[in-house]
Amino acid sequence: MLKRCEDTKLALNWEKSHFMVKEGIVLGHKISKKGIEVDKAKIEVILKLPHPKTVKGIHSFLRHAGFYRRFIKHFSKISRPITHLLEKNSPFIFSNECIQAFRTLKEKLTKAPILIAPNYDQPFELMCDANDYAVGAVSGQRIEKHFWPIHYASKTM
Repeated sequence: MLKRCEDTKLALNWEKSHFMVKEGIVLGHKISKKGIEVDKAKIEVILKLPHPKTVKGIHSFLRHAGFYRRFIKHFSKISRPITHLLEKNSPFIFSNECIQAFRTLKEKLTKAPILIAPNYDQPFELMCDANDYAVGAVSGQRIEKHFWPIHYASKTM
């Protein structure tokens, strides 16, 4: 890998480079032999946030939480009451439903599953779900009859 960086004249920051480690933080994700996890330090910041009181606050929260959406099953479905407030001509009323969605997302971030790295020698499974306002999917693989997620995806319509 270092040879390839050298060949392409890619400059590396040696203070940020770590070699021969069992785990580390890369782009806000904890990488280990178990798989990919959320960085607990980043989640602590999100957990301390009060519920948004402005449209700008909603955008900020959804950007932070959305960074880890690949770990949260039904992210779009859960966040729907909050994202509804961003729609044009929608009154800004942070209802009990919005507060519940906000709390649920924060809770799911603290209990986010470990995502495994794909093994391209094994078959993949894709499970999909949809309703009137969101679609969702999870890709994963079975290891010893247990399904392990690789990536969650969801989108509001």
